[in-house]
Amino acid sequence: MNTPQTTEVANIVADIQPLIQSKNFVAIVDAVAPLTPEQVASLLERLSVNHLAIVYRLLPKEKALEVFERLTPKMQSDLIDGLQDSEVSAIFADLDPDDRVWLLDELPAALAPRLLHGLSAKDRELTSGVLGYPKGSVGRRMSPEYVSTHPGHTVAQALERVNHHLADAETVYTLPVLDGSRRVVGVVSLRDLMRSESHLKISELMHQAKTTSAYQSAEEAARRSTNLGLLALPIVDKEGRLVGILTIDDAVRILEHEETEDSARQGGVEPLGRPYFATPIRALVKSRIVWLFVLAIGATLTVQVQSHFEATLEQVTLLALFVPLLIGTGGNTGNQAATTVTRALALGDVQPRDLFKVLLRELGVGFSLGATLGALGGLLTALLYEPRIGIVIGLTLVAVCSLAATVGGVMPMIARALRVDPAVFSNPFISTFVDATGLIVYFLIARAVLQI
Repeated sequence: MNTPQTTEVANIVADIQPLIQSKNFVAIVDAVAPLTPEQVASLLERLSVNHLAIVYRLLPKEKALEVFERLTPKMQSDLIDGLQDSEVSAIFADLDPDDRVWLLDELPAALAPRLLHGLSAKDRELTSGVLGYPKGSVGRRMSPEYVSTHPGHTVAQALERVNHHLADAETVYTLPVLDGSRRVVGVVSLRDLMRSESHLKISELMHQAKTTSAYQSAEEAARRSTNLGLLALPIVDKEGRLVGILTIDDAVRILEHEETEDSARQGGVEPLGRPYFATPIRALVKSRIVWLFVLAIGATLTVQVQSHFEATLEQVTLLALFVPLLIGTGGNTGNQAATTVTRALALGDVQPRDLFKVLLRELGVGFSLGATLGALGGLLTALLYEPRIGIVIGLTLVAVCSLAATVGGVMPMIARALRVDPAVFSNPFISTFVDATGLIVYFLIARAVLQI
Protein backbone atom coordinates (compact mmCIF):
# COMPACT_ATOMS: atom_id res chain seq x y z
CA MET A 1 0.00 0.00 0.00
CA ASN A 2 1.46 3.38 -1.01
CA THR A 3 1.62 6.11 1.62
CA PRO A 4 1.40 9.80 0.68
CA GLN A 5 5.13 10.12 1.40
CA THR A 6 5.95 7.16 -0.88
CA THR A 7 3.86 8.64 -3.67
CA GLU A 8 5.54 12.04 -3.23
CA VAL A 9 9.02 10.52 -3.46
CA ALA A 10 7.99 8.47 -6.51
CA ASN A 11 6.80 11.66 -8.21
CA ILE A 12 10.09 13.41 -7.41
CA VAL A 13 12.01 10.48 -8.89
CA ALA A 14 10.03 10.83 -12.12
CA ASP A 15 10.76 14.58 -12.18
CA ILE A 16 14.43 14.33 -11.28
CA GLN A 17 15.47 11.72 -13.85
CA PRO A 18 15.30 14.19 -16.79
CA LEU A 19 17.19 16.77 -14.70
CA ILE A 20 20.02 14.30 -14.14
CA GLN A 21 20.12 13.42 -17.83
CA SER A 22 20.36 17.11 -18.76
CA LYS A 23 22.82 17.83 -15.89
CA ASN A 24 20.58 20.59 -14.55
CA PHE A 25 22.23 20.60 -11.09
CA VAL A 26 20.53 23.80 -9.88
CA ALA A 27 17.09 22.31 -10.49
CA ILE A 28 18.13 19.07 -8.76
CA VAL A 29 19.21 21.01 -5.67
CA ASP A 30 15.90 22.90 -5.65
CA ALA A 31 13.93 19.64 -5.93
CA VAL A 32 15.83 17.84 -3.17
CA ALA A 33 16.28 20.72 -0.70
CA PRO A 34 12.76 20.57 0.87
CA LEU A 35 12.98 16.80 1.49
CA THR A 36 13.75 15.26 4.87
CA PRO A 37 16.76 12.89 5.20
CA GLU A 38 14.34 9.94 5.19
CA GLN A 39 12.76 11.13 1.95
CA VAL A 40 16.15 11.75 0.33
CA ALA A 41 17.27 8.24 1.31
CA SER A 42 14.08 6.85 -0.21
CA LEU A 43 14.74 8.91 -3.35
CA LEU A 44 18.31 7.63 -3.70
CA GLU A 45 17.15 4.03 -3.30
CA ARG A 46 15.00 4.45 -6.39
CA LEU A 47 17.80 5.82 -8.58
CA SER A 48 20.15 3.78 -10.70
CA VAL A 49 23.68 3.13 -9.47
CA ASN A 50 25.06 5.64 -12.00
CA HIS A 51 22.83 8.45 -10.71
CA LEU A 52 23.29 7.87 -6.97
CA ALA A 53 26.57 9.75 -6.60
CA ILE A 54 25.39 12.68 -8.73
CA VAL A 55 22.46 13.52 -6.45
CA TYR A 56 24.35 12.68 -3.26
CA ARG A 57 27.17 15.11 -4.06
CA LEU A 58 24.63 17.96 -4.28
CA LEU A 59 23.49 17.50 -0.66
CA PRO A 60 24.79 19.76 2.14
CA LYS A 61 27.47 17.98 4.19
CA GLU A 62 25.42 17.65 7.39
CA LYS A 63 22.38 16.35 5.55
CA ALA A 64 24.50 14.03 3.42
CA LEU A 65 25.73 12.10 6.47
CA GLU A 66 22.18 11.78 7.85
CA VAL A 67 21.02 10.44 4.51
CA PHE A 68 23.95 8.00 4.23
CA GLU A 69 23.18 6.52 7.66
CA ARG A 70 19.61 5.80 6.55
CA LEU A 71 20.63 3.79 3.48
CA THR A 72 20.93 0.01 3.60
CA PRO A 73 24.52 -1.34 3.71
CA LYS A 74 24.16 -2.57 0.13
CA MET A 75 23.03 0.86 -1.07
CA GLN A 76 25.89 2.46 0.89
CA SER A 77 28.30 0.15 -0.92
CA ASP A 78 26.83 1.15 -4.31
CA LEU A 79 27.18 4.82 -3.41
CA ILE A 80 30.79 4.37 -2.27
CA ASP A 81 31.62 2.96 -5.72
CA GLY A 82 30.54 6.23 -7.31
CA LEU A 83 32.39 8.62 -4.97
CA GLN A 84 36.01 9.72 -4.96
CA ASP A 85 38.45 8.51 -2.31
CA SER A 86 38.42 11.80 -0.41
CA GLU A 87 34.61 11.80 -0.23
CA VAL A 88 34.55 8.17 0.89
CA SER A 89 37.11 8.79 3.63
CA ALA A 90 35.15 11.76 4.97
CA ILE A 91 31.91 9.78 5.13
CA PHE A 92 33.62 6.77 6.70
CA ALA A 93 35.23 8.88 9.42
CA ASP A 94 31.89 10.42 10.41
CA LEU A 95 30.11 7.07 10.89
CA ASP A 96 29.76 5.33 14.23
CA PRO A 97 32.07 2.28 14.68
CA ASP A 98 29.24 -0.27 14.35
CA ASP A 99 27.96 1.44 11.20
CA ARG A 100 31.49 1.38 9.75
CA VAL A 101 31.72 -2.37 10.31
CA TRP A 102 28.30 -2.96 8.73
CA LEU A 103 29.47 -1.03 5.68
CA LEU A 104 32.82 -2.84 5.56
CA ASP A 105 30.97 -6.17 5.43
CA GLU A 106 29.46 -5.05 2.09
CA LEU A 107 32.61 -3.53 0.57
CA PRO A 108 35.41 -5.41 -1.21
CA ALA A 109 37.96 -6.73 1.29
CA ALA A 110 40.79 -4.82 -0.37
CA LEU A 111 39.10 -1.50 0.40
CA ALA A 112 38.82 -2.02 4.16
CA PRO A 113 42.50 -1.45 5.10
CA ARG A 114 42.61 1.79 3.10
CA LEU A 115 39.50 3.15 4.82
CA LEU A 116 40.67 2.11 8.28
CA HIS A 117 44.05 3.73 7.68
CA GLY A 118 42.35 7.08 7.10
CA LEU A 119 40.74 7.10 10.56
CA SER A 120 42.11 8.72 13.68
CA ALA A 121 43.91 6.42 16.12
CA LYS A 122 40.92 6.40 18.49
CA ASP A 123 38.34 5.66 15.77
CA ARG A 124 40.56 3.00 14.23
CA GLU A 125 40.93 1.28 17.62
CA LEU A 126 37.16 1.32 18.25
CA THR A 127 36.34 0.04 14.77
CA SER A 128 39.01 -2.66 14.83
CA GLY A 129 37.65 -3.88 18.16
CA VAL A 130 34.19 -4.39 16.64
CA LEU A 131 35.69 -5.98 13.50
CA GLY A 132 37.43 -8.56 15.69
CA TYR A 133 34.20 -10.41 16.44
CA PRO A 134 32.84 -13.15 14.13
CA LYS A 135 30.53 -12.22 11.27
CA GLY A 136 26.90 -12.60 12.27
CA SER A 137 27.64 -12.06 15.96
CA VAL A 138 26.17 -9.19 17.97
CA GLY A 139 29.72 -8.10 18.80
CA ARG A 140 29.98 -6.98 15.18
CA ARG A 141 26.81 -4.91 15.48
CA MET A 142 27.26 -3.36 18.94
CA SER A 143 28.43 0.17 19.63
CA PRO A 144 31.60 0.50 21.72
CA GLU A 145 30.71 4.13 22.48
CA TYR A 146 28.64 4.20 25.66
CA VAL A 147 28.39 5.98 29.00
CA SER A 148 28.86 3.87 32.12
CA THR A 149 28.88 4.60 35.83
CA HIS A 150 29.92 2.96 39.12
CA PRO A 151 27.78 1.80 42.07
CA GLY A 152 29.68 4.19 44.35
CA HIS A 153 29.10 7.24 42.16
CA THR A 154 26.49 9.80 43.09
CA VAL A 155 23.70 10.93 40.81
CA ALA A 156 25.55 14.21 40.28
CA GLN A 157 28.72 12.38 39.17
CA ALA A 158 26.75 10.16 36.79
CA LEU A 159 24.99 13.14 35.20
CA GLU A 160 28.34 14.89 34.81
CA ARG A 161 29.64 11.87 32.89
CA VAL A 162 26.54 11.94 30.69
CA ASN A 163 27.08 15.62 29.86
CA HIS A 164 30.74 14.99 29.13
CA HIS A 165 29.97 12.19 26.62
CA LEU A 166 26.88 13.63 24.95
CA ALA A 167 28.72 14.28 21.70
CA ASP A 168 30.24 10.81 21.21
CA ALA A 169 28.01 8.31 23.03
CA GLU A 170 25.63 6.14 21.02
CA THR A 171 22.92 6.61 23.66
CA VAL A 172 22.66 8.08 27.16
CA TYR A 173 19.20 6.85 28.09
CA THR A 174 20.49 3.65 29.71
CA LEU A 175 23.77 3.57 31.65
CA PRO A 176 25.48 0.25 32.49
CA VAL A 177 26.78 0.15 36.08
CA LEU A 178 30.26 -1.41 36.27
CA ASP A 179 32.38 -2.67 39.14
CA GLY A 180 36.14 -2.24 39.35
CA SER A 181 36.70 -5.10 36.88
CA ARG A 182 34.31 -3.58 34.32
CA ARG A 183 31.74 -6.30 34.95
CA VAL A 184 28.08 -5.26 34.65
CA VAL A 185 26.39 -5.22 38.06
CA GLY A 186 23.28 -3.31 37.03
CA VAL A 187 21.80 -0.56 34.88
CA VAL A 188 20.32 2.84 35.63
CA SER A 189 18.14 4.96 33.38
CA LEU A 190 18.64 8.64 32.63
CA ARG A 191 15.05 9.21 33.74
CA ASP A 192 15.85 7.86 37.22
CA LEU A 193 18.98 9.99 37.43
CA MET A 194 17.20 13.19 36.48
CA ARG A 195 14.39 12.76 39.02
CA SER A 196 16.62 11.72 41.94
CA GLU A 197 18.49 13.75 44.53
CA SER A 198 22.03 14.56 43.44
CA HIS A 199 23.63 13.02 46.56
CA LEU A 200 22.06 9.57 46.15
CA LYS A 201 24.34 6.66 45.24
CA ILE A 202 23.90 4.77 41.99
CA SER A 203 23.73 1.54 44.01
CA GLU A 204 20.41 2.78 45.44
CA LEU A 205 18.90 3.39 42.00
CA MET A 206 20.28 0.68 39.75
CA HIS A 207 18.24 -2.28 38.50
CA GLN A 208 19.27 -5.81 37.58
CA ALA A 209 20.99 -5.89 34.20
CA LYS A 210 20.16 -8.16 31.27
CA THR A 211 23.35 -8.84 29.31
CA THR A 212 24.31 -10.82 26.20
CA SER A 213 27.59 -12.32 25.04
CA ALA A 214 29.31 -10.54 22.18
CA TYR A 215 29.60 -13.93 20.45
CA GLN A 216 25.84 -14.56 20.38
CA SER A 217 23.99 -14.35 17.07
CA ALA A 218 23.08 -10.75 16.24
CA GLU A 219 19.53 -11.83 15.37
CA GLU A 220 19.06 -13.66 18.69
CA ALA A 221 20.44 -10.72 20.66
CA ALA A 222 18.25 -8.24 18.76
CA ARG A 223 15.20 -10.43 19.31
CA ARG A 224 15.97 -10.63 23.02
CA SER A 225 16.46 -6.88 23.26
CA THR A 226 13.14 -6.08 21.59
CA ASN A 227 11.26 -8.76 23.53
CA LEU A 228 12.53 -7.29 26.81
CA GLY A 229 11.76 -3.77 25.61
CA LEU A 230 15.29 -2.52 26.35
CA LEU A 231 16.57 0.80 25.03
CA ALA A 232 20.11 -0.58 25.26
CA LEU A 233 21.33 -4.13 25.85
CA PRO A 234 24.80 -4.41 27.47
CA ILE A 235 27.15 -6.69 25.50
CA VAL A 236 29.86 -8.53 27.46
CA ASP A 237 32.96 -10.58 26.56
CA LYS A 238 33.76 -14.13 27.68
CA GLU A 239 34.85 -12.85 31.09
CA GLY A 240 31.61 -10.92 31.57
CA ARG A 241 33.22 -7.48 31.06
CA LEU A 242 31.32 -4.80 29.18
CA VAL A 243 32.52 -4.27 25.60
CA GLY A 244 29.59 -2.40 24.07
CA ILE A 245 25.83 -1.90 23.86
CA LEU A 246 23.13 -2.82 21.36
CA THR A 247 20.67 0.06 21.06
CA ILE A 248 17.00 -0.44 20.22
CA ASP A 249 17.33 1.22 16.80
CA ASP A 250 20.19 -1.11 15.86
CA ALA A 251 18.21 -4.11 17.14
CA VAL A 252 15.26 -3.18 14.93
CA ARG A 253 17.60 -2.66 11.97
CA ILE A 254 19.10 -6.14 12.48
CA LEU A 255 15.67 -7.77 12.65
CA GLU A 256 14.47 -5.97 9.52
CA HIS A 257 17.60 -7.13 7.68
CA GLU A 258 17.20 -10.75 8.84
CA GLU A 259 13.49 -10.89 8.05
CA THR A 260 14.16 -9.51 4.56
CA GLU A 261 16.72 -12.27 3.99
CA ASP A 262 14.39 -14.96 5.32
CA SER A 263 11.49 -13.77 3.17
CA ALA A 264 13.67 -13.82 0.06
CA ARG A 265 15.19 -17.24 0.71
CA GLN A 266 11.83 -18.79 1.50
CA GLY A 267 10.86 -17.78 -2.04
CA GLY A 268 14.02 -19.27 -3.52
CA VAL A 269 15.96 -16.06 -4.22
CA GLU A 270 18.88 -14.27 -2.63
CA PRO A 271 18.08 -10.94 -0.91
CA LEU A 272 18.70 -7.94 -3.14
CA GLY A 273 19.74 -5.45 -0.47
CA ARG A 274 18.31 -2.59 -2.56
CA PRO A 275 14.90 -1.58 -3.98
CA TYR A 276 13.63 -3.49 -7.02
CA PHE A 277 13.91 -0.69 -9.58
CA ALA A 278 17.38 0.26 -8.34
CA THR A 279 18.61 -3.29 -8.91
CA PRO A 280 20.33 -3.99 -12.25
CA ILE A 281 18.84 -6.81 -14.30
CA ARG A 282 22.07 -8.80 -14.01
CA ALA A 283 21.77 -8.64 -10.21
CA LEU A 284 18.16 -9.87 -10.38
CA VAL A 285 19.27 -12.78 -12.58
CA LYS A 286 22.16 -13.58 -10.25
CA SER A 287 19.87 -13.61 -7.20
CA ARG A 288 17.61 -16.24 -8.80
CA ILE A 289 19.65 -18.40 -11.15
CA VAL A 290 21.52 -20.45 -8.54
CA TRP A 291 18.33 -21.41 -6.75
CA LEU A 292 16.59 -22.27 -10.03
CA PHE A 293 19.54 -24.45 -11.01
CA VAL A 294 19.47 -26.30 -7.66
CA LEU A 295 15.70 -26.76 -7.81
CA ALA A 296 15.87 -27.93 -11.43
CA ILE A 297 18.30 -30.66 -10.36
CA GLY A 298 15.94 -31.58 -7.54
CA ALA A 299 13.00 -31.71 -9.94
CA THR A 300 14.77 -34.41 -11.93
CA LEU A 301 14.00 -36.70 -9.00
CA THR A 302 10.31 -36.27 -9.78
CA VAL A 303 10.93 -37.16 -13.41
CA GLN A 304 12.91 -40.26 -12.37
CA VAL A 305 10.10 -41.38 -10.06
CA GLN A 306 7.50 -41.01 -12.81
CA SER A 307 9.64 -42.93 -15.29
CA HIS A 308 10.14 -45.72 -12.74
CA PHE A 309 6.36 -46.10 -12.31
CA GLU A 310 5.62 -45.65 -16.01
CA ALA A 311 4.19 -49.17 -16.25
CA THR A 312 1.75 -48.39 -13.44
CA LEU A 313 0.55 -45.27 -15.22
CA GLU A 314 0.09 -47.19 -18.47
CA GLN A 315 -2.21 -49.69 -16.75
CA VAL A 316 -4.29 -47.04 -14.94
CA THR A 317 -3.96 -43.79 -16.87
CA LEU A 318 -6.51 -42.17 -14.55
CA LEU A 319 -3.79 -41.96 -11.88
CA ALA A 320 -1.93 -39.32 -13.89
CA LEU A 321 -4.81 -36.88 -13.49
CA PHE A 322 -4.26 -36.60 -9.75
CA VAL A 323 -0.48 -36.11 -9.74
CA PRO A 324 -0.61 -32.26 -9.74
CA LEU A 325 -3.22 -32.28 -6.96
CA LEU A 326 -1.26 -34.59 -4.69
CA ILE A 327 2.21 -33.09 -5.07
CA GLY A 328 0.76 -29.57 -4.87
CA THR A 329 -1.07 -30.38 -1.62
CA GLY A 330 2.04 -32.02 -0.19
CA GLY A 331 4.26 -29.06 -1.13
CA ASN A 332 1.83 -26.56 0.37
CA THR A 333 1.54 -28.56 3.59
CA GLY A 334 5.32 -28.76 3.91
CA ASN A 335 5.73 -25.05 3.20
CA GLN A 336 3.16 -24.16 5.87
CA ALA A 337 5.00 -26.25 8.46
CA ALA A 338 8.42 -24.90 7.45
CA THR A 339 7.25 -21.28 7.56
CA THR A 340 5.60 -21.76 10.97
CA VAL A 341 8.63 -23.46 12.55
CA THR A 342 11.13 -21.05 10.95
CA ARG A 343 9.20 -18.16 12.47
CA ALA A 344 9.03 -19.92 15.85
CA LEU A 345 12.80 -20.42 15.75
CA ALA A 346 13.35 -16.75 14.98
CA LEU A 347 11.15 -15.71 17.90
CA GLY A 348 12.82 -18.19 20.26
CA ASP A 349 9.57 -20.15 20.81
CA VAL A 350 11.35 -23.40 19.94
CA GLN A 351 14.99 -24.51 20.14
CA PRO A 352 16.94 -27.21 18.25
CA ARG A 353 16.65 -29.41 21.36
CA ASP A 354 12.86 -29.48 20.81
CA LEU A 355 13.31 -31.45 17.58
CA PHE A 356 11.44 -34.57 18.76
CA LYS A 357 8.57 -32.50 20.20
CA VAL A 358 8.17 -30.59 16.95
CA LEU A 359 8.35 -33.83 14.95
CA LEU A 360 5.49 -35.39 16.92
CA ARG A 361 3.48 -32.16 16.86
CA GLU A 362 3.78 -31.67 13.09
CA LEU A 363 3.10 -35.37 12.50
CA GLY A 364 -0.17 -34.94 14.38
CA VAL A 365 -1.03 -31.75 12.49
CA GLY A 366 -0.17 -33.34 9.15
CA PHE A 367 -2.20 -36.45 9.89
CA SER A 368 -5.22 -34.36 10.91
CA LEU A 369 -4.97 -32.24 7.77
CA GLY A 370 -4.47 -35.31 5.61
CA ALA A 371 -7.41 -37.14 7.17
CA THR A 372 -9.70 -34.17 6.58
CA LEU A 373 -8.56 -33.59 2.99
CA GLY A 374 -8.35 -37.33 2.30
CA ALA A 375 -11.91 -37.97 3.43
CA LEU A 376 -13.24 -35.18 1.24
CA GLY A 377 -10.99 -35.90 -1.75
CA GLY A 378 -11.51 -39.64 -1.56
CA LEU A 379 -15.30 -39.30 -1.38
CA LEU A 380 -15.48 -36.93 -4.36
CA THR A 381 -13.13 -39.10 -6.41
CA ALA A 382 -15.14 -42.24 -5.59
CA LEU A 383 -18.35 -40.54 -6.71
CA LEU A 384 -16.87 -39.08 -9.89
CA TYR A 385 -14.71 -42.04 -10.95
CA GLU A 386 -14.64 -45.29 -8.99
CA PRO A 387 -14.38 -46.31 -5.30
CA ARG A 388 -10.93 -47.89 -5.56
CA ILE A 389 -9.43 -44.71 -7.02
CA GLY A 390 -11.12 -42.76 -4.22
CA ILE A 391 -9.44 -45.00 -1.64
CA VAL A 392 -6.04 -44.43 -3.30
CA ILE A 393 -6.48 -40.66 -3.28
CA GLY A 394 -7.74 -40.59 0.30
CA LEU A 395 -4.91 -42.72 1.67
CA THR A 396 -2.31 -40.83 -0.34
CA LEU A 397 -3.47 -37.47 0.99
CA VAL A 398 -3.21 -38.76 4.57
CA ALA A 399 0.30 -40.13 3.97
CA VAL A 400 1.60 -37.17 1.94
CA CYS A 401 0.29 -34.50 4.35
CA SER A 402 1.73 -36.37 7.34
CA LEU A 403 5.11 -36.74 5.64
CA ALA A 404 5.21 -33.17 4.30
CA ALA A 405 4.28 -31.53 7.61
CA THR A 406 6.85 -33.61 9.50
CA VAL A 407 9.66 -32.90 7.05
CA GLY A 408 8.69 -29.24 6.75
CA GLY A 409 8.73 -28.83 10.53
CA VAL A 410 11.96 -30.71 11.16
CA MET A 411 14.19 -29.39 8.38
CA PRO A 412 14.45 -25.78 9.67
CA MET A 413 15.42 -27.14 13.09
CA ILE A 414 18.13 -29.33 11.60
CA ALA A 415 19.35 -26.29 9.69
CA ARG A 416 19.55 -24.24 12.89
CA ALA A 417 21.44 -27.06 14.64
CA LEU A 418 23.92 -27.08 11.73
CA ARG A 419 24.18 -23.25 11.96
CA VAL A 420 22.64 -22.82 8.51
CA ASP A 421 19.91 -20.28 7.77
CA PRO A 422 16.59 -22.17 8.34
CA ALA A 423 14.99 -20.19 5.50
CA VAL A 424 17.29 -22.00 3.06
CA PHE A 425 15.48 -25.24 3.89
CA SER A 426 12.03 -23.73 3.53
CA ASN A 427 9.60 -23.52 0.64
CA PRO A 428 11.62 -24.36 -2.52
CA PHE A 429 13.62 -27.20 -0.95
CA ILE A 430 10.60 -28.68 0.85
CA SER A 431 8.46 -28.55 -2.31
CA THR A 432 11.09 -30.37 -4.37
CA PHE A 433 11.62 -33.04 -1.72
CA VAL A 434 7.91 -33.64 -1.13
CA ASP A 435 7.19 -33.81 -4.88
CA ALA A 436 9.49 -36.80 -5.30
CA THR A 437 8.62 -38.65 -2.11
CA GLY A 438 4.90 -37.91 -2.52
CA LEU A 439 4.88 -39.58 -5.93
CA ILE A 440 6.62 -42.66 -4.55
CA VAL A 441 4.01 -42.92 -1.80
CA TYR A 442 1.19 -42.37 -4.32
CA PHE A 443 2.28 -45.09 -6.71
CA LEU A 444 3.05 -47.60 -3.95
CA ILE A 445 -0.43 -47.10 -2.47
CA ALA A 446 -1.99 -47.37 -5.96
CA ARG A 447 -0.16 -50.66 -6.61
CA ALA A 448 -1.31 -52.08 -3.28
CA VAL A 449 -4.95 -51.01 -3.58
CA LEU A 450 -5.44 -51.64 -7.31
CA GLN A 451 -3.34 -54.83 -7.38
CA ILE A 452 -1.25 -53.73 -10.40
